[in-house]
Amino acid sequence: MGEIVKLMPRRKRIALIAHDNCKAEMLEWARFNRDTLATHELHATGTTGALLANELGLDVNRFLSGPRGGDQQVGAAIAEGRIDFLIFFWDPLEPQPHDVDVKALLRIAVVCNVPTACNRATADFVLSSPLTSEEYRRPKPVYPEADASERLVTIGRDSAAV
Repeated sequence: MGEIVKLMPRRKRIALIAHDNCKAEMLEWARFNRDTLATHELHATGTTGALLANELGLDVNRFLSGPRGGDQQVGAAIAEGRIDFLIFFWDPLEPQPHDVDVKALLRIAVVCNVPTACNRATADFVLSSPLTSEEYRRPKPVYPEADASERLVTIGRDSAAV
């Protein structure tokens, strides 16, 4: 797997997503943290982005709505190194029509070692960390499955030499 990890700048690129039942909590959290959020580059999926931009009076780059591909767009941005943080207030008790997209988004965030907050308490800790306002190089994650193709090539070479 190629090196996805790059130096995170002081001004972080933060993706904000909230399922319908969590939008009010996201807005309350964002209002409370408006001054800190204003120092970063904000991205959000469809409706969440519109609500945040309207409520906070800040620029919010918008992806599509989650069920219409927005979660996949955020995942691609993470994989390409264009998102540094993920704040995702998802509803674990309500089935979503795009549950597979949600799972894929959370998976790529973990694989790329992107700080991810799925509830308000974690979001508070992540956003208030001193590392949030500093340059930071994420450690490159190590997953054996990610290097499986390289191992198979090596095994194939070793077998051919015997």
